[in-house]
Amino acid sequence: MKFGYARVSTSAQNLDMQMEALEAFGIDVKNIFTDVASGAKEDRKGLETLLMKLREGDTVVVWKSCRLARNVKHMLSMMEFFESNDIEFKSIQEPFLDTKSPHGKFIFNVFTSLNQMDREINRERVMIGLKSARNRGKVGGRPKGISKKLKEVAPGVVAMWKDDKSSIRTIQNTFKISQGSVYKCLAHEGIDLKKFKHKNTNNKNASKKLV
Repeated sequence: MKFGYARVSTSAQNLDMQMEALEAFGIDVKNIFTDVASGAKEDRKGLETLLMKLREGDTVVVWKSCRLARNVKHMLSMMEFFESNDIEFKSIQEPFLDTKSPHGKFIFNVFTSLNQMDREINRERVMIGLKSARNRGKVGGRPKGISKKLKEVAPGVVAMWKDDKSSIRTIQNTFKISQGSVYKCLAHEGIDLKKFKHKNTNNKNASKKLV
């Protein structure tokens, strides 16, 4: 099944051009999901709903890739999500972003390879943080219920959390733990949970491994 996604940044703009292009591409209006939100905003209900509806073999179509992704890193994550779930992707204004074509598949593979490299760099940085914490004899107070696994990764979670570029979701994906477990790790290392207010704590299950 074909699905469309359209987005404008403010309510002063309208979705007409994108909607018309998607309908002309053969997408039923009921299968077009929309958002009015800036590109930097992570909480997009329309996109989340679309991602939850997608099934193997479906196709996602956008007028232009910038309507879908917040930034390059988000685009890499979306490309990997589509590939891992056997979902086709096409940008009407960017023919090279068509995963059914040879060129599109090549670009697709480049995106996913870059995302893999980004994760490896993150892991390397985390391991350095873990080693540094152990060398300092960092132990911290263990709250009730924290598991052995969380105790082991807690220093690395803190190392990523202190990096303003690392969102809560990125930390979750790196360590394969839940949002609640991230909180437990930070509490274990003596981090004041009130400081979470400036971090992204939105953890919708709209997709797998999104950052």
